[in-house]
Amino acid sequence: MAHAHHRWLNRRRLLAAALAASVPAAMVGRDSRAQDDLDDALSVSTAGWQTDFSKHSVPLSEFQSGGPPRDGIPPIDNPRSVSQAEADTWLAPDEPVIAVALEQDDGSVVARAYPLQILLWHEIVNDTLGETPVAVTFCPLCYSAVAYDRRLEPGGTVYDFGTTGNLRHSDLVMWDRQTESWWQQFSGNAIVGELTGAHLTFLPAQIVSWDAFKQAYPEGDVLSRETGFDRPYGTNPYPGYDDIDSRPFLFDGSTDDRLPPMERVVGVVVGNQGVAYPFPLLQERRVIEDQIDSEEIVVLWAPGASSAVDTREVVDGRDIGQAGVFSRDLGDRRLSFGPGPADTFTDAETGSTWDVSGLATVGDLAGGRLTPVPHTVVFWFAWAAFQPEGRLWQPPG
Repeated sequence: MAHAHHRWLNRRRLLAAALAASVPAAMVGRDSRAQDDLDDALSVSTAGWQTDFSKHSVPLSEFQSGGPPRDGIPPIDNPRSVSQAEADTWLAPDEPVIAVALEQDDGSVVARAYPLQILLWHEIVNDTLGETPVAVTFCPLCYSAVAYDRRLEPGGTVYDFGTTGNLRHSDLVMWDRQTESWWQQFSGNAIVGELTGAHLTFLPAQIVSWDAFKQAYPEGDVLSRETGFDRPYGTNPYPGYDDIDSRPFLFDGSTDDRLPPMERVVGVVVGNQGVAYPFPLLQERRVIEDQIDSEEIVVLWAPGASSAVDTREVVDGRDIGQAGVFSRDLGDRRLSFGPGPADTFTDAETGSTWDVSGLATVGDLAGGRLTPVPHTVVFWFAWAAFQPEGRLWQPPG
């Protein structure tokens, strides 16, 4: 087990060395006495940070260095987008992308695909989609893809996010450049600094195959590989990481033994209730209907999306499938779903055909879209660490 941890730490350090040119200049630190006091509780470096470490909502001892320094894994601050036709020259049909689609005031939908082959090397994209400033984030160590509104309130300050170089429960800890507060990628909570207690608004984000994105959003565009950085996009710096028998990287404490630590689940939080849906059960059933709090939801699963952290070349990753979570209510009608032909789904009320992106493709409801419910696909160890009181979905009876 220790050898596995050293292997992953060395790979993170190699990644840091490759990205060293991106590290910003150090800023003025705190006085040495305060620094000494902080180091007693905080095992990671505080040098150069202007963060108010006296404010925090989690124990400072839970932070660990992930290897790279602050912004050693550089966020993309000036993203460019390209057409689907151009992206077809370097994206394979089953490669995973983060699909972010936002409805505009006029009812139209603006969508952009963020390929994981790029996010593996950057983890954060500070972008604007339509009129909304968004942070699209991906933690390879937890496999969690989460999108946020970069404002705490409409019309408020737009925050720019980077990587602290630190982890908590093996999950990316972000920072904002405006206040230098630290944020948990998994939850969107500010957990250290001036903004402690603040929470970013989740935006719908779904990991789907490139092919599924194109079918669902034919007018959508794609994050360009022209990021301003020279990176080997298409290669995976964590080959073999999602082996079901692996131990999560830099994760302290015991793991919940109801599932293997590296099993993927679809995690959904509605109100104060969190529920995890294991990928093996989703693959077996393809459709799960459930109620969380007062929300009636449906979880859909289809094959056709590869893992980004399986093989050295992302394109060669094994098929792990793709999932989406949606409200069952469409207008004033509540729909019931079941598996349809091939990789599609059918509602019992109209017999319309739906895809994993929540789009009706055939039938009376063709062209309709289900309302997405924010969720994340994540390794079980991370979900159980952040949602210890959450429910693990099991078949009725």
